[in-house]
Amino acid sequence: MPRDWLYSIRWKFLFYVLASAGVTAATLYMGNLIFNFLIEFQPFRTPFAYLKNQVGSELIYYFGPALFLVLFFVFSNRTVMRLREVEIALKRIGNGDLQGNSELTRSKDELGQAAAGIHEMSARLSSYLEEITAGLRRIADGHLDGRIAVDSGYGELARVADNINEMADRLSRSIEEERNAEKTKNDLITGVSHDLRTPLTSILGFLEVIENDRYRDEVEMRHYVGIAYEKSQKLKTLIDDLFEYTRINNGLPLELDAIDLVGFLRQLAEEFVPHLDRAGMACRIQTAEDTIFIQADGNLLVRSFENLIANAISYGSQGHYVDIVIATNGREASVQIINYGDPIPARDIPFIFDRFYRGDRSRSSGGTGLGLAIVKSIVEVHGGQVSAASSTKKTVFESRFPLA
Repeated sequence: MPRDWLYSIRWKFLFYVLASAGVTAATLYMGNLIFNFLIEFQPFRTPFAYLKNQVGSELIYYFGPALFLVLFFVFSNRTVMRLREVEIALKRIGNGDLQGNSELTRSKDELGQAAAGIHEMSARLSSYLEEITAGLRRIADGHLDGRIAVDSGYGELARVADNINEMADRLSRSIEEERNAEKTKNDLITGVSHDLRTPLTSILGFLEVIENDRYRDEVEMRHYVGIAYEKSQKLKTLIDDLFEYTRINNGLPLELDAIDLVGFLRQLAEEFVPHLDRAGMACRIQTAEDTIFIQADGNLLVRSFENLIANAISYGSQGHYVDIVIATNGREASVQIINYGDPIPARDIPFIFDRFYRGDRSRSSGGTGLGLAIVKSIVEVHGGQVSAASSTKKTVFESRFPLA
């Protein structure tokens, strides 16, 4: 639609006004000439003289405007009717009927150009709506990778198309997350079944030997009982870890207190002295701060750092030291548990916090495959993050918490 069609319409109506005024003036002028000419003749002199004396200029005052209005209506009637047709077409488009009216486009004047523009606009809108509808059908059929082209020239329709694309993205992510959750659930069941079945099979095997008196003497029987007891302890540890992991991830309520990490970890390190002595190791605490406070559940925090320190003792005995580095970084408190044993393979680093991951170094000291997964869950429910890095020189597990 040309931008200046309304401007042209204004000029056309101004022309109608001027033409109506001109014709009215000319008619009045010619009428006056005829009146003055006829009044000279005897048959017309008496009645025309009466009209001139009794009515006079009042006739012009009433006849002139009336004639102007009649002429303006006659001149502009066709244009007004066509404007009315354009208005009806626009209302039909506003009501959702985008088929347009091709008859309006036959004229080559401004209104014809305006009608052609309206017809073209409705055709483009109809085409874009069909494209959006087709995109919705594809989404309904499960094809979430297709996208609707977003053309900013369509205004609100473009925003609708963009929102549909965003909805498809979210739906795709939701389905993918659901699939991952299902896979994670299956992996959990597989991992639990495997880790429960292995010690249980050993327990049942040794108890069967004892039940059927297939041992040589009491010493051998007590040996079998000891193995069964050890496997039972491992089974209990696995069940406890599994229960703890599930409890944490199901949103258990936290009993938050202000905890000084420096004092907290010094005390925890003291409790590990017997374990460190048996492994021929020592614990060193490094910090430049006297106190660093965070809001945390003390019982859960103990469980998290116990797992990390026990892990460092189990896999870092060759390095003779477990270092605990406590620091602040901006609005975060950082705790690094460092050992100097064999490095964790690079391929295992991204997965060591996954439950039941089968990497060589993925399990905590308890051997359940849930130790580091529990650490990750505990840190995250406190609004923190945990990460791991390993090289031939050292292995670092870093936990970060918001400062109190």
